[in-house]
Amino acid sequence: MDHVEELASLKRDVAREVRKVVVGQDEAIEGMLVALLAQGHVLLEGVPGTAKTLMVRALAATMGLGFGRIQFTPDLMPSDILGTNVFDFERGRFQLTKGPIFTELLLADEINRAPAKTQSALLEAMQERQVSLDGQRHALGADFTVFATQNPVEQEGTYPLPEAQLDRFLLKIVVGYPSADDEDRILAHASVGVGSVDVGASGIDRVATRERIAAVRELGHQVLIEDRVRGYVRDLVRATRNTPAILLGAGPRAGVHLLVASRWYAALEGRRFVTPDDVRRALRPVIGHRLVLAPEVELDGLSASEVIERVASTVEVPR
Repeated sequence: MDHVEELASLKRDVAREVRKVVVGQDEAIEGMLVALLAQGHVLLEGVPGTAKTLMVRALAATMGLGFGRIQFTPDLMPSDILGTNVFDFERGRFQLTKGPIFTELLLADEINRAPAKTQSALLEAMQERQVSLDGQRHALGADFTVFATQNPVEQEGTYPLPEAQLDRFLLKIVVGYPSADDEDRILAHASVGVGSVDVGASGIDRVATRERIAAVRELGHQVLIEDRVRGYVRDLVRATRNTPAILLGAGPRAGVHLLVASRWYAALEGRRFVTPDDVRRALRPVIGHRLVLAPEVELDGLSASEVIERVASTVEVPR
């Protein structure tokens, strides 16, 4: 099996297993896999009940990775996330009691319910894959990935994520309502109770190991990006900085993230090269959450996605 087939095979295997408990949401699942392989992080936005938590749990099960969950609340402290050093009287020394951040796939549920001080506890872990406690650094694994959820409509008791933290997320995935057919399938499989789905008993098979994930990451480097496509990424990012509709355009990190995400979208399609279509596919999930729109644009009811499409239409697509 060549490297292209291995990448496409992993995508098929993961999608097949996750579908055992999640109906629809194929685009969201692929985006989550892109972020995991690219060693990025994901902001999942959607109304309650759209399987955001379940998708992360299912992905962890099928990839054979550890899963941790933090419910963000206004009184959550940084130590509740990171852990703390506790003095062990028997041994006469401090012992690290690790917080829930010491895992591989971390679900930060309703991240915008915690104040900035607590949200910032994630920044070092997201950027450096390490945690600093009392002057000591504790490494997190190569597969450490944050999947943060937020409700787009409920604003009471929430704290908007600052731009610096939003910029750390590789993708923002909007998890929408299922189609009519998908909702019929959900209802057809409804149980007699309303408890959470038991992922362990759902028949999900582990289709990957940490070794396979590491090997696939190396194969991704073999996907080529031509200069014309790289120039297209540059032009798209720069175009967001030169339009009156956007007060704060995408920064250099956004350009890097767009290039990386485009490469993985191409790789998981089983191609050895990135096309402009791959870039356009990654554009909204990579760029949308990083922009600050002008007040008059928001008053007109335009979303970030609509503004991005208008800006992208002004940039020449390479042939």
